[in-house]
Amino acid sequence: MRIAVISDVHGNLPALDAVVVAIEAERVDLTVNCGDLLSGYVQPAETADRLIGLGLPTVAGNHERQVLTFGPDRIGMADRVTRELLTERHLEWLRSLPATVSPVPGVLAFHGSPTDDLQYLMHTVDAAGAREASLDEVVRRLGDAVVGGFSLLLCGHTHLPGALRLPGGALLVNPGSVGWPAYDDDEPFPHRMEAGSPHARFAVVDDVSGVWEVSFRQVEYPWERAAGFAEGFGRADVAAALRTGRVA
Repeated sequence: MRIAVISDVHGNLPALDAVVVAIEAERVDLTVNCGDLLSGYVQPAETADRLIGLGLPTVAGNHERQVLTFGPDRIGMADRVTRELLTERHLEWLRSLPATVSPVPGVLAFHGSPTDDLQYLMHTVDAAGAREASLDEVVRRLGDAVVGGFSLLLCGHTHLPGALRLPGGALLVNPGSVGWPAYDDDEPFPHRMEAGSPHARFAVVDDVSGVWEVSFRQVEYPWERAAGFAEGFGRADVAAALRTGRVA
Protein backbone atom coordinates (compact mmCIF):
# COMPACT_ATOMS: atom_id res chain seq x y z
CA MET A 1 0.00 0.00 0.00
CA ARG A 2 1.09 3.55 -0.73
CA ILE A 3 -0.13 6.33 1.60
CA ALA A 4 0.34 10.11 1.47
CA VAL A 5 0.46 11.85 4.85
CA ILE A 6 -0.30 15.52 5.43
CA SER A 7 -0.60 17.60 8.57
CA ASP A 8 -0.79 21.14 9.89
CA VAL A 9 -2.44 22.85 6.92
CA HIS A 10 -3.40 25.76 9.18
CA GLY A 11 -5.81 27.29 6.68
CA ASN A 12 -3.18 27.77 4.00
CA LEU A 13 -5.25 27.00 0.91
CA PRO A 14 -2.53 27.84 -1.69
CA ALA A 15 -0.18 25.37 0.01
CA LEU A 16 -2.88 22.72 0.30
CA ASP A 17 -3.85 23.00 -3.34
CA ALA A 18 -0.22 22.56 -4.42
CA VAL A 19 0.20 19.53 -2.18
CA VAL A 20 -2.99 17.93 -3.49
CA VAL A 21 -1.67 18.25 -7.05
CA ALA A 22 1.68 16.77 -6.01
CA ILE A 23 -0.02 13.86 -4.25
CA GLU A 24 -2.08 13.10 -7.36
CA ALA A 25 1.20 12.51 -9.21
CA GLU A 26 2.34 10.06 -6.52
CA ARG A 27 -0.40 7.53 -7.36
CA VAL A 28 -1.16 6.79 -3.73
CA ASP A 29 -3.93 4.53 -2.49
CA LEU A 30 -4.89 6.81 0.39
CA THR A 31 -4.16 10.23 1.88
CA VAL A 32 -4.33 10.73 5.67
CA ASN A 33 -4.57 14.13 7.38
CA CYS A 34 -3.09 14.48 10.89
CA GLY A 35 -4.87 17.64 12.03
CA ASP A 36 -4.48 21.36 12.77
CA LEU A 37 -6.51 22.11 9.69
CA LEU A 38 -7.74 25.69 9.65
CA SER A 39 -6.35 27.97 12.36
CA GLY A 40 -4.02 30.48 10.77
CA TYR A 41 -4.02 33.72 8.85
CA VAL A 42 -4.54 32.70 5.24
CA GLN A 43 -7.94 31.26 4.17
CA PRO A 44 -9.46 29.16 6.97
CA ALA A 45 -13.05 28.97 5.66
CA GLU A 46 -12.01 28.26 2.09
CA THR A 47 -9.61 25.59 3.36
CA ALA A 48 -12.47 23.99 5.29
CA ASP A 49 -14.53 23.81 2.10
CA ARG A 50 -11.62 22.20 0.25
CA LEU A 51 -10.92 19.63 2.94
CA ILE A 52 -14.58 18.72 3.34
CA GLY A 53 -14.72 18.11 -0.39
CA LEU A 54 -11.62 15.94 -0.33
CA GLY A 55 -13.11 13.65 2.31
CA LEU A 56 -9.77 12.42 3.64
CA PRO A 57 -9.39 10.30 6.77
CA THR A 58 -8.68 13.16 9.18
CA VAL A 59 -8.02 13.59 12.89
CA ALA A 60 -8.63 16.66 15.01
CA GLY A 61 -5.60 18.55 16.25
CA ASN A 62 -5.28 20.82 19.25
CA HIS A 63 -6.45 23.81 17.22
CA GLU A 64 -9.70 22.07 16.27
CA ARG A 65 -10.34 21.39 19.95
CA GLN A 66 -9.48 24.97 20.87
CA VAL A 67 -11.72 26.47 18.18
CA LEU A 68 -14.62 24.36 19.42
CA THR A 69 -14.18 24.61 23.18
CA PHE A 70 -12.11 27.62 24.29
CA GLY A 71 -13.88 30.68 25.64
CA PRO A 72 -12.83 34.30 25.01
CA ASP A 73 -10.53 34.30 28.04
CA ARG A 74 -8.41 31.44 26.68
CA ILE A 75 -8.66 31.41 22.92
CA GLY A 76 -5.64 32.55 20.91
CA MET A 77 -5.78 34.96 18.00
CA ALA A 78 -5.45 32.34 15.25
CA ASP A 79 -8.28 30.26 16.69
CA ARG A 80 -10.45 33.30 17.35
CA VAL A 81 -10.05 34.65 13.82
CA THR A 82 -10.77 31.21 12.41
CA ARG A 83 -13.89 30.65 14.49
CA GLU A 84 -15.27 34.03 13.43
CA LEU A 85 -14.91 33.07 9.76
CA LEU A 86 -16.32 29.52 9.94
CA THR A 87 -19.93 28.63 9.25
CA GLU A 88 -22.02 26.19 11.26
CA ARG A 89 -21.42 23.63 8.51
CA HIS A 90 -17.68 23.97 9.04
CA LEU A 91 -18.05 23.66 12.82
CA GLU A 92 -20.20 20.54 12.51
CA TRP A 93 -17.50 18.98 10.39
CA LEU A 94 -14.86 19.81 13.00
CA ARG A 95 -17.04 18.26 15.71
CA SER A 96 -17.20 15.03 13.72
CA LEU A 97 -13.43 14.53 13.61
CA PRO A 98 -11.91 11.88 15.91
CA ALA A 99 -8.74 12.25 17.98
CA THR A 100 -7.30 9.11 16.36
CA VAL A 101 -8.13 7.15 13.25
CA SER A 102 -7.04 3.80 11.87
CA PRO A 103 -7.73 4.20 8.14
CA VAL A 104 -6.47 0.69 7.31
CA PRO A 105 -5.46 -2.21 9.56
CA GLY A 106 -2.11 -1.69 11.24
CA VAL A 107 -2.03 2.10 10.72
CA LEU A 108 -2.85 4.66 13.42
CA ALA A 109 -3.00 8.44 12.86
CA PHE A 110 -3.22 11.15 15.52
CA HIS A 111 -2.02 14.72 15.99
CA GLY A 112 0.41 15.04 18.90
CA SER A 113 0.42 11.66 20.62
CA PRO A 114 -2.38 9.08 20.72
CA THR A 115 -3.62 10.48 24.04
CA ASP A 116 -2.55 14.16 23.97
CA ASP A 117 -3.00 16.52 21.03
CA LEU A 118 -0.48 18.95 22.56
CA GLN A 119 2.31 16.43 23.06
CA TYR A 120 5.52 16.91 21.11
CA LEU A 121 6.27 13.31 20.21
CA MET A 122 9.58 13.40 18.35
CA HIS A 123 10.92 16.53 20.05
CA THR A 124 11.46 17.54 23.67
CA VAL A 125 11.33 21.13 24.91
CA ASP A 126 13.38 22.14 27.93
CA ALA A 127 15.02 25.32 29.20
CA ALA A 128 17.55 25.17 26.35
CA GLY A 129 14.83 25.06 23.68
CA ALA A 130 13.67 22.22 21.43
CA ARG A 131 15.76 19.11 20.74
CA GLU A 132 15.16 15.72 19.17
CA ALA A 133 13.53 13.36 21.64
CA SER A 134 15.30 10.18 22.68
CA LEU A 135 13.89 6.82 21.65
CA ASP A 136 12.91 6.14 25.27
CA GLU A 137 11.01 9.43 25.44
CA VAL A 138 9.13 8.67 22.24
CA VAL A 139 8.22 5.14 23.32
CA ARG A 140 7.00 6.39 26.69
CA ARG A 141 4.82 9.05 25.07
CA LEU A 142 3.33 6.56 22.63
CA GLY A 143 2.26 4.27 25.47
CA ASP A 144 -0.02 1.42 24.44
CA ALA A 145 0.21 2.37 20.75
CA VAL A 146 3.67 0.78 20.64
CA VAL A 147 2.25 -2.61 21.58
CA GLY A 148 -1.13 -2.17 19.95
CA GLY A 149 -0.36 -4.10 16.80
CA PHE A 150 0.30 -1.01 14.67
CA SER A 151 3.11 -1.13 12.14
CA LEU A 152 2.74 2.53 11.05
CA LEU A 153 2.09 5.52 13.30
CA LEU A 154 1.36 8.95 11.79
CA CYS A 155 1.53 12.23 13.70
CA GLY A 156 1.92 15.98 13.23
CA HIS A 157 1.90 19.00 15.56
CA THR A 158 5.58 20.02 15.56
CA HIS A 159 5.55 21.13 11.88
CA LEU A 160 8.90 19.38 11.33
CA PRO A 161 9.26 16.27 9.17
CA GLY A 162 10.85 13.20 10.68
CA ALA A 163 10.68 9.44 11.05
CA LEU A 164 11.75 6.94 13.66
CA ARG A 165 11.91 3.14 13.63
CA LEU A 166 10.51 1.89 16.92
CA PRO A 167 11.39 -1.25 18.89
CA GLY A 168 9.58 -4.09 17.18
CA GLY A 169 9.89 -2.47 13.76
CA ALA A 170 6.95 -0.07 13.61
CA LEU A 171 7.60 3.21 11.78
CA LEU A 172 6.64 6.60 13.25
CA VAL A 173 6.27 9.42 10.69
CA ASN A 174 5.66 13.15 10.97
CA PRO A 175 5.23 14.65 7.46
CA GLY A 176 5.94 18.24 8.51
CA SER A 177 3.56 21.10 7.87
CA VAL A 178 1.65 21.81 4.70
CA GLY A 179 0.92 25.41 5.56
CA TRP A 180 2.99 26.94 8.38
CA PRO A 181 6.73 26.18 8.20
CA ALA A 182 7.92 28.02 11.32
CA TYR A 183 6.59 29.24 14.65
CA ASP A 184 7.69 30.00 18.19
CA ASP A 185 6.01 29.23 21.49
CA ASP A 186 6.55 30.01 25.16
CA GLU A 187 5.26 26.71 26.58
CA PRO A 188 6.62 24.81 28.40
CA PHE A 189 9.75 26.91 27.71
CA PRO A 190 10.47 29.42 24.93
CA HIS A 191 11.39 27.59 21.74
CA ARG A 192 11.28 27.77 17.95
CA MET A 193 10.24 25.16 15.41
CA GLU A 194 11.65 26.05 11.98
CA ALA A 195 11.61 23.99 8.79
CA GLY A 196 14.12 26.37 7.20
CA SER A 197 12.34 27.01 3.90
CA PRO A 198 8.83 28.10 2.88
CA HIS A 199 7.89 24.89 1.05
CA ALA A 200 4.73 22.94 1.74
CA ARG A 201 5.57 19.48 3.05
CA PHE A 202 4.08 16.00 3.01
CA ALA A 203 5.27 12.41 3.19
CA VAL A 204 4.69 9.23 1.21
CA VAL A 205 4.92 5.86 2.92
CA ASP A 206 4.75 2.44 1.30
CA ASP A 207 5.31 -1.18 2.28
CA VAL A 208 6.53 -2.50 -1.07
CA SER A 209 9.73 -3.76 0.61
CA GLY A 210 7.78 -5.70 3.22
CA VAL A 211 8.12 -3.00 5.88
CA TRP A 212 6.88 0.58 5.94
CA GLU A 213 9.35 3.09 4.52
CA VAL A 214 8.98 6.86 4.08
CA SER A 215 9.98 9.54 1.59
CA PHE A 216 9.55 13.23 2.35
CA ARG A 217 8.41 15.81 -0.20
CA GLN A 218 8.77 19.61 -0.45
CA VAL A 219 6.45 21.51 -2.77
CA GLU A 220 6.75 25.01 -4.14
CA TYR A 221 3.59 27.07 -4.04
CA PRO A 222 2.74 30.80 -4.17
CA TRP A 223 3.84 31.53 -0.62
CA GLU A 224 3.96 35.25 -1.36
CA ARG A 225 0.18 35.08 -1.85
CA ALA A 226 -0.21 33.29 1.48
CA ALA A 227 2.03 35.85 3.17
CA GLY A 228 -0.13 38.62 1.76
CA PHE A 229 -3.17 37.15 3.49
CA ALA A 230 -1.25 37.01 6.78
CA GLU A 231 -0.30 40.66 6.43
CA GLY A 232 -3.96 41.45 5.83
CA PHE A 233 -4.70 39.96 9.25
CA GLY A 234 -2.01 42.19 10.76
CA ARG A 235 0.48 39.35 11.25
CA ALA A 236 3.72 40.45 9.65
CA ASP A 237 5.53 37.85 11.76
CA VAL A 238 3.50 35.01 10.27
CA ALA A 239 4.00 36.46 6.80
CA ALA A 240 7.77 36.39 7.36
CA ALA A 241 7.60 32.75 8.49
CA LEU A 242 5.58 31.82 5.41
CA ARG A 243 8.15 33.49 3.15
CA THR A 244 11.26 32.04 4.80
CA GLY A 245 10.50 29.01 6.94
CA ARG A 246 12.14 30.88 9.80
CA VAL A 247 10.84 32.80 12.79
CA ALA A 248 11.40 36.51 12.28
